[in-house]
Amino acid sequence: MSTQFKVCNCNRTMPLDAAAGAKLGEALDTGALPVASELCRREVGSYLQPLQGVDDVVVGCTQERALFSELAQQKQAVATIRFVNIRETGGWGAEAKQALPKMAALLAAAALPDPEPVPVVGYESGGHVLIVGPAERTLAWARRLAPQLDVSVLLTEGRSDEILQDRSFPVFSGAQIRIDGWLGAFKVSWRQANPIDLETCTRCNACVDACPEQAIDLTYQIDLDKCKSHRDCVKACGPIGAIDFMREATGRSGEFDLIFDLSEAPTITLHQPPQGYFAPGADPARQLDDALKLTQLVGEFEKPKFFIYKDQLCAHSRNEKIGCNACIEVCSAAAISHNGNHVRVNPHLCVGCGACTTVCPSGALTYAYPRAPDLGLRLKTLLSTYAKAGGTQAALLFHSKEQGADLIGRLGRLAARGGKGVPARVIPVDLQHTASAGIDLWLSAIAYGAANVAVLVTDEEAPQYVDVLTLQMQVAQAILTGLGYAGTHLHLIRASTPVQLEGALHGLQAAQAPARRAVFNVAAEKRTTLDFALEHLLECAPHRPEEIALPAGALYGTVNVNKDACTLCMSCVGACPESALMDNPASPQLRFLEKNCVQCGLCEKTCPESAITLTPRLLLTDAARQAQVLNEAQPYHCIRCHKPFGTLQMIDNMLAKLSAHSAFAGNLDRIRMCPDCRVIDMMENKNETLISPSVAPSISELKRQR
Repeated sequence: MSTQFKVCNCNRTMPLDAAAGAKLGEALDTGALPVASELCRREVGSYLQPLQGVDDVVVGCTQERALFSELAQQKQAVATIRFVNIRETGGWGAEAKQALPKMAALLAAAALPDPEPVPVVGYESGGHVLIVGPAERTLAWARRLAPQLDVSVLLTEGRSDEILQDRSFPVFSGAQIRIDGWLGAFKVSWRQANPIDLETCTRCNACVDACPEQAIDLTYQIDLDKCKSHRDCVKACGPIGAIDFMREATGRSGEFDLIFDLSEAPTITLHQPPQGYFAPGADPARQLDDALKLTQLVGEFEKPKFFIYKDQLCAHSRNEKIGCNACIEVCSAAAISHNGNHVRVNPHLCVGCGACTTVCPSGALTYAYPRAPDLGLRLKTLLSTYAKAGGTQAALLFHSKEQGADLIGRLGRLAARGGKGVPARVIPVDLQHTASAGIDLWLSAIAYGAANVAVLVTDEEAPQYVDVLTLQMQVAQAILTGLGYAGTHLHLIRASTPVQLEGALHGLQAAQAPARRAVFNVAAEKRTTLDFALEHLLECAPHRPEEIALPAGALYGTVNVNKDACTLCMSCVGACPESALMDNPASPQLRFLEKNCVQCGLCEKTCPESAITLTPRLLLTDAARQAQVLNEAQPYHCIRCHKPFGTLQMIDNMLAKLSAHSAFAGNLDRIRMCPDCRVIDMMENKNETLISPSVAPSISELKRQR
């Protein structure tokens, strides 16, 4: 199945003519492309004609997507139709005449087949909404939303000019509010802080009339600053018992589908709150916008499962020691939590930013929307087509599909009125989130021939994401600089206006790219992709050092062992999740395979002698793939049976630290015996206080006691 491309110069406002169409066709291997001037109007027939077949159709216009989609639906077209923006991204601007290679690249990438579908995460909402906040906001919105949603109200404070009238919806009051969960599954707990329990109150007004300080308003909440504790209200309430100043059981809870938080400060302060939670505060415009969204969140919903987690690769924890905690620390949605030796990712809370996959040093967490091989194929297609069409010094601009794409579109539209627009060599690459692509894909892009990789961040990114991208770029740039590639390849662009973006893009200086473009495909495993990219970059490198020093927090490095302190207890071997540290079954020997090390720090934290430190670096020699001996010693032999069971240093440490242990008091020679001989010796000496063989400490237990 082939692809038919439809391009238009938008009423001759872009430098696309027959000659340009021929060059595009040559780059796309399709033959000369006809160039329309009014594809959405007078020449729409040329768009409709291929819809009668089965070939995929790529339209170089996104402005008229709705029109073209409607026409395809009317024609009952079976062809897959894709749209790509070649106007604002390059066709309009000061360098539009040089942007033809970029247009070819964008068209070629748009023609790629859709990635395989990913698993979905389901939500089910019955429309039960809890409105939280002061009475002046919550009650008015409760009355407006009650005809469409199942409303409950949680008052955080009352107000004298608000009135609770008929019981058209439940009303509670409380403080110390905690909200957990997500769309369709929120669990809310709070403390009954006011003496009047609104669930019990009959709203008879007896307490209002009885209060001499007028401390009770018609939301039936007592202003404790005005109250003088006469307790006349308690007497007036009588057997109903809604008022209790000495209430002990104050805990309350409920389950809801949606949360409308109108408090001054949001209860959930995460940068990415869970879906179904809205906190517009006191802003009327945001309240109206969020209220409309609430009414649309009734029913069953789905979203992609954005991640793949392979717990066998996870370097989070071993033996209650925390090693790598990067994913938990970076997640702005609190979707990742500690789970024994591994982590737990809640797919309902995950919003798909992908920062966890970017910081994961082992590749235990990978992004799935799209998967790395799919995005890698897209990058490879963009850069190879750009080069085939005659483009040089390509720069990729990663941006989000929302604010980032909008900002680029605004920049392109301003270019039509005299601005510079997007430079001809800058190729936009839209992502679900800018934090979802990291060092493996950046270095692959450089290996494919990119001179620069820039990431556009706006105010939609969490602060920790910007920090993570900065660190990852420092590591990647250190590698490229260490290999002798001139210039700055990685750039983090912070912009919120088209003018800021324009200045940053035109200020990019092309860095040195490899002389030969790589042909490998991005793998599903992060470190495999890095191996491919680094191998190619090293082959083409102007300088080939044995090692490159990396910033702290890098995913490559070595382990240093203080031989004077190390007892070869092998605790580090048991803690290493990546098999970077290994023992030798034949002799007391600690070995290290640097290629496998992810610098998680578990060995350093586990070592009982504090004999281990880490050094971030990238070792480029064959030694990285060969096991190196970090420490070794002659085996210590049992003084009774002469079987090897430890090292001399380990036995000396045990003698110094365990001489007072009840199992060895008065007989230190037992420490010099293997476990079997120790038991035999204790059984032969009946005059000593016996320790049952079943509880006699083993060598491993003795190590732990040190």
